[in-house]
Amino acid sequence: MNFFERQAAARRGSGRLVVLFALAVLCIVLAVDAATLLLTGSAGATLAATVATLAVIGLGSLYRIASLRGGGAVVAAQLGGTWVPEDTRDPSLRRLRNVVEEVAIASGVPVPKLFVMEQEPGINAFAAGYSPSDAAIAVTRGALDRLNRDELQGVIAHEFSHVLNGDMRLNVRLMGVLFGIMMLALIGQRILIYGRGGRSRNGGAVLVAALVAMVVGGIGVFFGRLIKAGVSRQREYLADAAAVQFTRQTRGLAGALKKIGGLPAGSRLDDKADAEEIGHMLFGQGRAASSWLATHPPLAERIRRLEPSFDARQLQALQQRWRAHPPDGLAEDVALGLAQAPVAPPSLPASGARMAMTPPQVAGQVGAPAEDDYRHAHDLVEGLPESLRELARGRATAMPLLAGLLLEADPAVAARQRSELVARCGEAMAAHAFELRRQRLEALHPMQRLPLAALAFPALRQRPRPELDAFLGAIEAMVHADGQVSVFEYCLSRLLQVQVREALDPSRHARFGRRKASGVREEFATLLAVLAQAGHPDQPLQAQRAYLAGLQRVLPRDHVAYAPPAEGVRALDAVWEPLDALAPPAKQVLVEALVDAVSHDGRVGVAEAELLRTVCALLHCPLPAMLERGR
Repeated sequence: MNFFERQAAARRGSGRLVVLFALAVLCIVLAVDAATLLLTGSAGATLAATVATLAVIGLGSLYRIASLRGGGAVVAAQLGGTWVPEDTRDPSLRRLRNVVEEVAIASGVPVPKLFVMEQEPGINAFAAGYSPSDAAIAVTRGALDRLNRDELQGVIAHEFSHVLNGDMRLNVRLMGVLFGIMMLALIGQRILIYGRGGRSRNGGAVLVAALVAMVVGGIGVFFGRLIKAGVSRQREYLADAAAVQFTRQTRGLAGALKKIGGLPAGSRLDDKADAEEIGHMLFGQGRAASSWLATHPPLAERIRRLEPSFDARQLQALQQRWRAHPPDGLAEDVALGLAQAPVAPPSLPASGARMAMTPPQVAGQVGAPAEDDYRHAHDLVEGLPESLRELARGRATAMPLLAGLLLEADPAVAARQRSELVARCGEAMAAHAFELRRQRLEALHPMQRLPLAALAFPALRQRPRPELDAFLGAIEAMVHADGQVSVFEYCLSRLLQVQVREALDPSRHARFGRRKASGVREEFATLLAVLAQAGHPDQPLQAQRAYLAGLQRVLPRDHVAYAPPAEGVRALDAVWEPLDALAPPAKQVLVEALVDAVSHDGRVGVAEAELLRTVCALLHCPLPAMLERGR
């Protein structure tokens, strides 16, 4: 399956979740009613028990869903994760951040927040959040200490697959929904503890109520585990396959799985409550479970799919070897040469270079980074001056750096932009942004602008909300300082707006699109017309041909005349929300139409490719950093 098919599957998974949840609720209510009728013989008491049970389940689910509205970072923090600062100097944390940054840039998504579960010696990880903009990735201390860089990269690539394919969003919703059907078991435990106090006159009744709640609650626990197992198991195979496609080598992911099987701690979480609640989200099995209630496929089978010659008996040899001398991930990096700096400076294509690409090829790359994308992302990051990377990761410097990326070269326009920035964010930030633009950003390669913005995103969203609101207002004003706004600058500013807004209110943006292409004809036409005109500003005939090439793919039976909007790029403000609400298959056709438009002459320039990446990011169809593979 490609990205769009997996997104559609995740949407169908949401529907199945509703059906299974309803079935679980029905079974719990019937069990409570049967127990009440048996104990009281009263129809009125049975009706009251039905209402009370539905209320407990519903309120429990609503409470847990509300507690998760803050997105991935809230989930990771609630589960004991410790935030990893952007400027950390700890070697193991620095290695983790470097791997995650490179995977994010290769995937075309914002760099997620990072957390470490310091008290967990097992090897495990999970991704949480409603969208890539609010995603958080947490790894255990055991993963940091025991895995080498290749193995850590395989685990992180596995988790990014869940981020890209919509699994992460479904997992967070699952946490909230399942909490409700497990509420009776929790209530039974509390009643049992209360009843043991021995001070209640109705101790017998309390004990009976506790036992009934525990037994009926067991039904909820059973269904909860069954739902998690059904939702999670097959997706783990898909995520393993995606990680191998990304890293283009099996030794990293297979090595991580072997260490899980060979070390005493395995992938187990010592916190049993966390292991129960997030078992379906983890890289490895978080708690012991019977094979048909396990949230993950058998470990040996996962390894065998990566290495067909693997024999499960090899794990016994590893267990004996590591019993006395557990592996040290950082030491393995040195021994394997994984900690060495690149011997040759990275190179990027000339700004005027042109690439060959086809619509199916680009659509196939959406949400499906491969090994050359990872290598190219590494080159992009290494190619950025260390001083710029430090500025991007700094809380105080991320804002002026991003503002500097949007400053115009025209002095008159830049002066108006400065006035807008001063009015909203102060003279100091404006001066810093202009200094960065003049000294460091003017010579930046076009392919480095989006990666630099991605590096700055984690530090940006650490700022207080009032500061972010003021900064976003300044960005909006800067872009519209005059009517001559380039499409790339408009899209980059819009992307910044969208990503920050989603990070501030993640649950509001958690949705799977359902609209069909026929319902957004005018929006399609507007986007294609603006892109065609931007690619051929002085060639109206070529622009019309580019427009018609894209329209033919997305609306082959319709004729919408080429009519570039008078307001130019600002007309795009009205198209993003309707187009982003398209169903995944319709989005695939849209991406192919955009490629048709920019490559109608058979070649695509670097600037056009970066524009295409930005537009796709706005539509939540992330593209890798390089669109021409195998170059």
